[in-house]
Parts: sequence; structure tokens; C-alpha cells
Amino acid sequence: MTQTDAPKPASQKRLMKSAARLYAVQALFQMEQSGQTTEQVVNEFLDHRFGAVYEGEEMLDGDIRVFRKLVEDAVNYQAPIDQMTDRALVAKWPIARIDPTLRAAFRAAGAELTQGDTPPKVVINEFVDVARAFFPEGKEPKFVNAVLDHMAREAQPEAF
Repeated sequence: MTQTDAPKPASQKRLMKSAARLYAVQALFQMEQSGQTTEQVVNEFLDHRFGAVYEGEEMLDGDIRVFRKLVEDAVNYQAPIDQMTDRALVAKWPIARIDPTLRAAFRAAGAELTQGDTPPKVVINEFVDVARAFFPEGKEPKFVNAVLDHMAREAQPEAF
């Protein structure tokens, strides 16, 4: 067994899942802005973003399975996820009017809430952290928390 084949500690696995969520939001944003297909963007991220070095800092490798599933599920289930997001938003602010980064975060989180098996409170916390990464000084993380709480209660009411 090589070092890369050795089992990863639980904390490393969590970090890789967190990184995959961040990358999924970036990929969904990129797809919306560029019109690229799911496969094009997924391949670009796997080839050029996972583990890349930017300004001397090495980016974390993301969990490829989690990344691919989030992106594919967000695309495949976009209509019902967007409808669920709209129900969680104020009537005057449909998802089409939301910042595209937040829209990507809601779609990735919605995919995990509806198609994954991660506990909803973990999904909420993870995507609030993603929002903090993109908006470190803003009110967006609190907004994401409120919207995802509403979405999670709709998607998995038995978990609350």
C-alpha cells in the first residue's frame, strides 16, 4: 500500500468533503457564467483546481465523489431545488435575483439536502462556511443559514 493508498484520518476526510463543497459551488457558478457542460467543468476542476498551487498556497484536494455528486445532482435536480429555494426566500427575491455565488451555494446545498445522506445540520453548517469563504465581511452567511434552515426543514422535516 502506497502512502496515497493509506486510509485517511477522519479529519482529513472531513476537510476533503468541505473542499469538495467549495469546489462544487465554484463549478456551478462557472457553469452558469460560461455555459459549459457538467462534464467540461468537472474535468477542468479535477485536472486543474484540485491540489493546485495559487500564490504559493496549495489548494486542498477535494473528495472527488462528493464533488461530482453535488455538481451532477445540482444540475439534474435544478428545477425542484430552485423551487424549494424560492419558497425559502422572501417573495420579492426569487432565486433569479440572488447573487450568482449564493445561487450556486443554494443549488449545491439543495442537492445534498435532497439527494444525499448527510445530516441537514451538517449541510447547513458546511455551506454557511462556504458562504463565509466567499463573503468574509458580509451578511451573506447569516442569510445562507436562514434560507438553508428553511430548505432543510422542507427537505427533511423528520430531522428536526
